[in-house]
Amino acid sequence: MGKIDLKTTARTWRFMVENNQALLLRKSGHDTAWWAEKGRAAGLANDAELRAWMRDQHGITGYPQYAVSWEMFGYPDFMLRDADELFEAQYANHPELRRIADALLAWAAETDGVEIQLRKGYVSLHSTRRKFAQITRATNSCVDVTLRIDAPAEGGLEAVKVRAGDVFTRRIRLRADTPVKPDVLAFLTQALDQNS
Repeated sequence: MGKIDLKTTARTWRFMVENNQALLLRKSGHDTAWWAEKGRAAGLANDAELRAWMRDQHGITGYPQYAVSWEMFGYPDFMLRDADELFEAQYANHPELRRIADALLAWAAETDGVEIQLRKGYVSLHSTRRKFAQITRATNSCVDVTLRIDAPAEGGLEAVKVRAGDVFTRRIRLRADTPVKPDVLAFLTQALDQNS
């Protein structure tokens, strides 16, 4: 397993933006540009005013509001980056950890039913049903694989203290000098199976 082409295999925030835009169109019958024009005409100066106006005067709440807010007030910088840029930034100056992340992403790209989503500070792995794993450069010397899995904390799988309601209660900590072994991939496969 080697490096993968993230441009063709991973989703970024752009996917979420497009989903929010489509949801807004379905809920209201109007696209993001129409709403942004109406918001500007109403003299809305910030995100809080926009959200209150959309909710109170038009009954539009939740994710569709984000689409209009970003259109009117600008997108966060990380939302404009492609998958390679996001991933490169996570592992800049850490080639020994990049090797670990590359191996994990290669597994994800080669495994049926896994979708890779790049975020600013981590990589999220999803089944067709929901997120089942997260890959994060946790320190300068290790990568954490956090899992939504029903399994005892043993064999490299550690219990993680989480907030009430958080279902990602297990972690595998991979150190820079440790290869990604088959047991790590077996835990990923088990988490995928349990969440598919």
